[in-house]
Amino acid sequence: MTVITRFAPSPTGHLHVGNVRTALHNWMWARKYGGRFLLRIDDTDLERSKEEYVAAIRADLAWLGLDIDGEERQSARFDLYEAEFEKLKAAGRVYPCYETPEELEIRRKILLSRGLPPVYERKPLDAPAPEGVAPHWRFRLNHDAPIEWTDMVRGDQRFDPATMSDPVIRRADGSWLYLLPSVIDDIAMGITHVVRGEDHVSNTAAQIQMFEALGASPPAFAHEALLVGIEGKLSKRLGSLGMENLREQGIEPIALVALLARLGTSDPVEPVTTPAPLVESIDFARFGRAPARFDEAELALLNQKILHQTDYAAVADRLPAAIDAARWNAIRPNLVHVNAAAEWVAVFDGPFTPPAADAEGQAVLAAAAKAAPGLDWNADPWRALTGAVKEATGAKGRALFLPLRRALTGRDHGPDMGELLPLIDRDQAISRLSAT
Repeated sequence: MTVITRFAPSPTGHLHVGNVRTALHNWMWARKYGGRFLLRIDDTDLERSKEEYVAAIRADLAWLGLDIDGEERQSARFDLYEAEFEKLKAAGRVYPCYETPEELEIRRKILLSRGLPPVYERKPLDAPAPEGVAPHWRFRLNHDAPIEWTDMVRGDQRFDPATMSDPVIRRADGSWLYLLPSVIDDIAMGITHVVRGEDHVSNTAAQIQMFEALGASPPAFAHEALLVGIEGKLSKRLGSLGMENLREQGIEPIALVALLARLGTSDPVEPVTTPAPLVESIDFARFGRAPARFDEAELALLNQKILHQTDYAAVADRLPAAIDAARWNAIRPNLVHVNAAAEWVAVFDGPFTPPAADAEGQAVLAAAAKAAPGLDWNADPWRALTGAVKEATGAKGRALFLPLRRALTGRDHGPDMGELLPLIDRDQAISRLSAT
C-alpha cells in the first residue's frame, strides 16, 4: 500500500501554527513511508474563499519545505459530489429536513430541560414537505451497530450512533458542509491516513459510516491533541500566529518544523538542521493525549541553537555580500536570527566609531595602537596584540581584553576575538585602536 496523506485547509485566512502542525505531521508520515502528500483546497465556501489565501498557503508550505505531490480544489469537484449525493439519496442514506435554525434550537433546549441528550429527532419518511420551503439534507446514521475504529493516537474508539444526531451535509441553498465532500474526496484521492485535530473525533465517527455507505473502506485516523498556550488553555494568540509573523521575527523554517514535529510527543525537541531525523522518528504511538503546549520563547531559543550550527551555504542567499563563510562561522554563535548578521558588516569593514574608553582603557588602547601596525594579520594577530599590550602595560584579564573588544567591535560580548580579529579590515582595526 502506498501511503497517501492530505492537508485540507480552507482558503478563508492565513495558516497559523495549529494548521502548520497538522500539515507537517501529514507530510512527515507520507515521507517516512515513501508515499504522497497532497494538498486539497477546501474552497466550497465560495463567498469567503480568496485566491490570495490559496497563494499564501502554497507559499507557506514551500517556505517550510513541505513539498506537495498533487493538488485538488473542492470548487472543481461539485459534479462528483452531486453524483455521489444522488447515490446516497437513492439508497435512503440522506433525507430532506425543513426545520429552521430557530426551531432546532427550541427543540434542543426542550430536550436538555428534560435531561435528555439533544439528539435530532428524525421525522417519518412519509412526512409531508411544506410548500415553498427548500430542505437542508442530513445523512442517516445506521443505528444497528456501534461505530468503532483504532485511532493511531487515541487507541480504540467506540461511538453509539443512536446517541448522535444525523449530521447536516448540505444546506438549503445547495451548498456543501464539510463532512460529505471530504469523504468523497478522500475516496477519490486514495487517502490512506488522515491526521487531524482531536476536535474532529465525533466527525470521524459519522464519516466512517459515510465511507461505508459509499462502498469504501475508511482510512486510518490519527487525532492529535490540540495546541495550547503556555498558560495552559487555548490561546487566541496561537490562532493569529501566522507564518508571515514568524518570518518577520527571523524564525528559521526548520526551527518551527523541529518544534512542531515533536510537540505533544514523548520525544525531545532537538535543534536539527534538516527534517530527515524528524521524519525517520515520527510515530503516532508516541503522541500523548494531553494538550501540546506551544511556547514562543522555546521557539526563539531553538531557533538560536539551530542557527548556531547552520552552514553558510544554507543562508548565503540571505546574507549581505560582505559576510562570507569565514565571517559567518565567526559570528553565528552570537546571532539570534539571520537578519542580525547585517549588523556585523560595519564591525568588519566600517564605518565604525568606537566608544570612548576610561583612563585605564586608554592606556591599553595606546599600547595596542603602537603594536598593531607591526602585527602579521595572517598569523594570530589577537594573541600577538594582547601579548604586546600585556607586556607594555601589565594589564591582564578583563582589564586587558574588554577595552580591546570594545574598541574593535563596540560590544562587551561577542565571538571569540582570536577568530574575529583576522576577519576585520586591518586598516579599520588599527584606526579604531588609535581613536583614543
